[in-house]
Amino acid sequence: MRNSQIKNIEDIIGKMTCPKDFKCYNSGFKTLCKAKNIGLESYLDCLEKNPYAWGFSISFGNGHLCRCPLRHYILKELKI
Repeated sequence: MRNSQIKNIEDIIGKMTCPKDFKCYNSGFKTLCKAKNIGLESYLDCLEKNPYAWGFSISFGNGHLCRCPLRHYILKELKI
C-alpha cells in the first residue's frame, strides 16, 4: 500500500465510528464484508447474508446497500 493510501484510510477512520471497531483495517483487510461495486458514488451492493450485522447496511429494493466509507475506499481504491 502506498503512503497516500494509508493516509486516506486513516483520514476516513478518523471521521467515522465503526460498530465492528474497524475489524477490516485491524485484520490487514483479511476480514471484509462481501460487497460489490455497482457504480454508485457512495454505496456498494451488500452481499452479506445478514447485512444488518455489519452496521452500515440499508435496505434498497430487494437487496441492501453498504454505506461504509472505509469499505467503499477499500473496494474502489485497493480493489479488495
